[in-house]
Amino acid sequence: MNRRIVTRKLLAEGETLTVDNYYDKLLKYIPADVVAAWIVVNALITSASGIATAAFLWVAFGIGVILTAVWTWKLTSQPGKATAWTQILISTGAFIVWVFALGGPFATLSFYKPLYGALLMILYTLVVPLINPPEG
Repeated sequence: MNRRIVTRKLLAEGETLTVDNYYDKLLKYIPADVVAAWIVVNALITSASGIATAAFLWVAFGIGVILTAVWTWKLTSQPGKATAWTQILISTGAFIVWVFALGGPFATLSFYKPLYGALLMILYTLVVPLINPPEG
């Protein structure tokens, strides 16, 4: 499956691509591969002993944010087409929301409650597929 979101028939002409529907956009906006990597990294850091867990989680989170943006850029780049900035920003935001929902480094903050993350993840996941990126 092509990772770049196709919103207009013009983008799909001459190729086997079809215009993405709500579900297709949902799958393409959520960086499942990076979120899966985060789950493993989070488990490794929190199970390690003798380290500054919170600091390691924040550094890993920062690396994850950068990695998500770069990875999405790489997977959506196509010759002759504009950079998919909207998709890059939404996917990076999705990574942040998922980490927030899972706790990660945010769980070290005094205001954090798992309910906030769960509600934000539900809202974000339901709303972002409604966004059609303008890049063509």
